[in-house]
Amino acid sequence: MKNLFKSIFIAIFPMVAIYAFIASIAQLVQQGFSFLSLGNLLTSTAIIILFAGLFIKSQARTSRNLNSYTFFIALGFLISVISGFIEIRDLLSFSISFVLALSWVAYLKWYSVFEERETSILKVGNMLPSFELEGSSKNKIPSTTFIGNPAIYLFYRGNWCPLCMAQIKEIASQYKELEKRGVVMNFISPQPHEFSNSLAKKYDLGFNFLTDADNKVAKQLRIFSENGIPAGFQAFGFDSDTVLPTVIITDEKGKIVFADLTDNYRVRPEPETFLRVLDGLKNN
Repeated sequence: MKNLFKSIFIAIFPMVAIYAFIASIAQLVQQGFSFLSLGNLLTSTAIIILFAGLFIKSQARTSRNLNSYTFFIALGFLISVISGFIEIRDLLSFSISFVLALSWVAYLKWYSVFEERETSILKVGNMLPSFELEGSSKNKIPSTTFIGNPAIYLFYRGNWCPLCMAQIKEIASQYKELEKRGVVMNFISPQPHEFSNSLAKKYDLGFNFLTDADNKVAKQLRIFSENGIPAGFQAFGFDSDTVLPTVIITDEKGKIVFADLTDNYRVRPEPETFLRVLDGLKNN
């Protein structure tokens, strides 16, 4: 049941914002101008723009507190609250103001943030534990295959995650730099093989798109996320469980030289960070 409430919350929250947006427009058109409707419209629009932007605009990360969005949401809430006490004619719209504002705070401070993550296994300086992944045809690929070259292991949640897709895209744009450094680039997800295979065809650059069947490796490395996908995405063929976004870089001997175990799914390292780490290996 872990994360189940988060899974349901993130499926419902954008829908509530869309409802508030449509209701506010309807009230402004049918009943004339009111600051309560204007406030709800401003708040709901900011929320919709954020979520729509994640899917429409390729962005691998956001700021932690989404300050610009928070400003407009707070402004809309303030307008709604002040006008609500003056106009008090629509209890439902007045209630929606509070629901949207509280949901936004929950999104920033609860949903977006992972609970304290176990880091001892993936501590820099440790040897990366041996594990086994699956290739495009479900063939077994041991992690020892990648010893002998520096390697990057990027664990991503799945094709359904727009931030993950944007992160893969920006790393793909750096493939020449990675190739120069002799890096083995591994993208790893617990999603069904056909989804990973579609990415492999899209980015035909010599990267490895591998499958962590049943999240066995994620559990071994303690980066497993139970009920980690939004409710409803199971209808598209994804399992309810996934992996926490994680990046590991190892040297040619398999020693961990970098590990990003972000505590916020929207905050991820820049690809230039990986290049600096890899260049540092040459100097040691």
